[in-house]
Amino acid sequence: MAYSDKVMDHFSNPRNMGEIENPSGVGTVGNAQCGDIMRVYFDISDDGIIRDVKFKTFGCAAAVATSSMATELVKGKTIAEALEVTNKAVCEALDGLPPVKVHCSLLAEEAIHAALWDYAEKNGIVIDGLVKPKSDIHEDEEEEEEY
Repeated sequence: MAYSDKVMDHFSNPRNMGEIENPSGVGTVGNAQCGDIMRVYFDISDDGIIRDVKFKTFGCAAAVATSSMATELVKGKTIAEALEVTNKAVCEALDGLPPVKVHCSLLAEEAIHAALWDYAEKNGIVIDGLVKPKSDIHEDEEEEEEY
């Protein structure tokens, strides 16, 4: 299985790894079938900007790389902009993933949504377009495969 140079770079030198103390929102998602677990922490300003984002991921190279790239894509963005970061965007930013690893990018997207959901719940707000995220992503739910 061949990974792109970007995947290997984000795996070898992950960006934004770690935890945020007293985060605005935390999202944890996993895939029981492959054992990957992703946790994303947000620090969101009063005006809805993601000031800081950190992640902790237990999983394969693709899981770490997609977590790292996803945090890069949402850092400094508004909540609405972060909501637009899809698994496809994460895949494209990493110059693609092998088909058997596309589920890792789904985890990254769901972890972002889970952290935003937690933030909304803590603050008693509704974020337009945000639906309650799943805590477990099943590989058999993959819709798109890249070749």
